[in-house]
Amino acid sequence: MSAASRTDAPVRTHTVVVYSSDPAVRDAVRTAVGRRPAPDLGRIEWVESQTGPDLIRLVDKGEVDLVILDGEAWPTGGLGLARQMKDELKDAPPTLVLIARRDDRWLAKWSNADAVLPLPIDAPALAEASAQLLRDRESGLPVRRATGR
Repeated sequence: MSAASRTDAPVRTHTVVVYSSDPAVRDAVRTAVGRRPAPDLGRIEWVESQTGPDLIRLVDKGEVDLVILDGEAWPTGGLGLARQMKDELKDAPPTLVLIARRDDRWLAKWSNADAVLPLPIDAPALAEASAQLLRDRESGLPVRRATGR
């Protein structure tokens, strides 16, 4: 096949924001998901946020494909921020919330998070959930709400 007849589609880059007041949690999320969580997806451009107002500014700018939130962040937890984004933004990006206590599953449902995973981080589960949310975002499927996983 000649170079002229070949069509090379541009590789999509996904912007993923990881929010936590704890740098160790942000590092663990980035390490677990990596730069490309699945072969069918493009590379991830990571953006870190450690405060609630910073996160809201980043998401308000648009072009965010996924937000991974630490439900244990302080002083503003990821569950409240997920709810705020879903309530205030017409096209909120998918949100995945990490929670430490099984008893917080009802809060995760209240937050309207699209996916919920427990802490400590299970790297394969986080990578797969992130990949699925990015696929859904790319396909234009409506976002899912918390399933209480």
